[in-house]
Amino acid sequence: MTAIIEPGMRVRHPDRPDWGTGQVQSVVGDRITVNFEHAGKVLINAAVVHLDIEDEARR
Repeated sequence: MTAIIEPGMRVRHPDRPDWGTGQVQSVVGDRITVNFEHAGKVLINAAVVHLDIEDEARR
């Protein structure tokens, strides 16, 4: 999963829609740091959570 997630990408947490869209800040192994609109900076374990990539065409 982390191979396709890169810094700068827009993502959503599938179980936390209230967090809004987040921008990936860094990817180190399975650790992804995302800055979400309504939750701030969150460290995601990609081995447990599979983030949804925002489709730029929908924006």
